[in-house]
Amino acid sequence: MSVLGVELRRSAALGAALVTVVAGAGALYVAPGRWSGGWMVLAMAIREYLLLMWPLALAAGAWQGRREHRTNVGELFATTARPRAQRMLPVLGAMAITLAVAYLLVTATGIAWIITTAQYLPLLNFAVVTVVGVLALISAAWLGLGIGRLLPAPATAPVLGVVGVLLVSFSMFVSPGWLAAAISPTYGTSVFHPYQTIDNRVSGALAVWLAALAVTGLLLLVAGSWRTRTVALVPVLLGLIAATAVVPRDPDVLDRPVDPVARELVCTDDTPTVCVSRVHANVLEALTPVAREGMAALAKLPDTPTAVHEDTATYRLGEAMPPRDGVVRVPVRIDKRGELAHPAVVVIEIVSGLGVAYDGTCRERSEPVERAAAYWLLGREPQSDVGLIPGMIEEDPELNAEAVRLWQGLRALSDDEALARVVAVREAILACEDTTELLSRTAR
Repeated sequence: MSVLGVELRRSAALGAALVTVVAGAGALYVAPGRWSGGWMVLAMAIREYLLLMWPLALAAGAWQGRREHRTNVGELFATTARPRAQRMLPVLGAMAITLAVAYLLVTATGIAWIITTAQYLPLLNFAVVTVVGVLALISAAWLGLGIGRLLPAPATAPVLGVVGVLLVSFSMFVSPGWLAAAISPTYGTSVFHPYQTIDNRVSGALAVWLAALAVTGLLLLVAGSWRTRTVALVPVLLGLIAATAVVPRDPDVLDRPVDPVARELVCTDDTPTVCVSRVHANVLEALTPVAREGMAALAKLPDTPTAVHEDTATYRLGEAMPPRDGVVRVPVRIDKRGELAHPAVVVIEIVSGLGVAYDGTCRERSEPVERAAAYWLLGREPQSDVGLIPGMIEEDPELNAEAVRLWQGLRALSDDEALARVVAVREAILACEDTTELLSRTAR
């Protein structure tokens, strides 16, 4: 333990850990909105940032690995009675301990940000993804130690750092996908939907490969001859074979898999019912009043929906939720603090379309007509979606101008006549009939 303490104080281990924490935590806090939605997206974001941390650990190990050559004590140590493997244990332990703590500290900085907002914690998956991240850093450091001893040139560490970035970057895109899942520590970590996870079988296969890399680094570090160093390649080959043998081939498991529990709906006890996915349960209280404001506007029409559900479809996977009677689906957006983003937009998205979902089957719908009718229900002048609806960056300016003209025509009528016209628009939408002239006739 005293030798390990010396290594912790005087080796590159503490410096490597410090750089790792700065790089990892800095990357996290540059864009907290990417991972503020919950525990799993945080764990995956930190794994994604191994793109920075893994090469740094590899380079730090290589720098430490050339220490004996740099200080010219190799021959002196070779005369001691202690086997080289025994002498290297404190170095290996120091690098492993400090980098493991560094990874956990990066994780802790993220947890401190979401601890008051994120409610859904898939403990096993979160722990597995985190442990594999720790193993990835240790394997990088140990492999760097072995290569640094094998090639003790001053340029080895910086070159390995650059090579490490390239390896991690390109390993994500290896084809087929199951091979990338087995060898890339960042595969599957880019978040495309809030219910995304990493299957534990994929993590297990990756752990086998990372452990093989670590063993190879260890053998290179303790090897006393070129024959032994050649044998050090065997764990890498066996690890690759084992990892590719156990990694799943199912595309649904490999390609941004969905955690069904995270996508389950959590609803209010009273009516009108408002529901959100379990992973967004913390925003239900904030969503409920604005959702009910939109439902109150819709309730001016007969037979309108009586519930608001979060739209849990993962559109980037080509999935769409079929329309459901009595339910309006709206997206739930999370801000960088993990709370409900753009609450005012929820009201508009509920009333937009007059409670009839866009399913792509009806080509007779008119956006200016529907916008004018929706804003009449809200009692305000129509406005462009650009700058209002997140992600909307372009719109024909004539669209909103036409909606305003139709809305002004509705305002000129009596409330009963205007309401009748809006009801007619909704009935035409439900029947997939042309709505273009329904408000124009009213406006004349």
